[in-house]
Amino acid sequence: MVEKHPRSEPDTAGSAMPEDAIDAGTLFRSHMSFVANFVARLGARREDVDDVVQDVFLIAHRHGGFVPGPARPTTWLAEIAVRVVSTRLRTQRRRDGRTDDGALGALATHEPDPARAAETAQQLRAVQNALDSMDINRRAVFILFEIDGESCVDIAAGFGIPINTVYTRLHAARREFLNAMSRLEAVERHGASVALSRSRA
Repeated sequence: MVEKHPRSEPDTAGSAMPEDAIDAGTLFRSHMSFVANFVARLGARREDVDDVVQDVFLIAHRHGGFVPGPARPTTWLAEIAVRVVSTRLRTQRRRDGRTDDGALGALATHEPDPARAAETAQQLRAVQNALDSMDINRRAVFILFEIDGESCVDIAAGFGIPINTVYTRLHAARREFLNAMSRLEAVERHGASVALSRSRA
């Protein structure tokens, strides 16, 4: 279960927006690309990314925007995004059990060289499959630290969890990612060997 940031569901009824709060519109203009890439890496389907991003910023709007404090806007938005994606993935699995290559695979379509695009797509699928094998909470910490360059302190503040929990999740996620990549590489080597044997038969 995803821990909720203490500030992620404030009681804003009848209260004025703090003077230093960053409104949802400003957050969207500054961090829309970050949120889109983050939810793609979390495993959102490519056709769902725009809807997920919209949901994240709608929730940010309902919370009265981001109030500067220990967390950064990116890690605060990431905590919301994890909850949105987690709920959507659970609903999809219950409904139809269908999976696809994930939105991350769409990044390869920007490569102009078809051969390189195919290779990039294969590599991205392997990365996405490795990420998808993780618990979503560990996956989020791994993405934020290893890919987005967020500090463990900022991740802890954004998610409202102890920093030792961040360290624990990151350590476990690194191990799971390396193990998953090793398994995927072994499967690919086996498949290439079988294909070569058949071509020689």
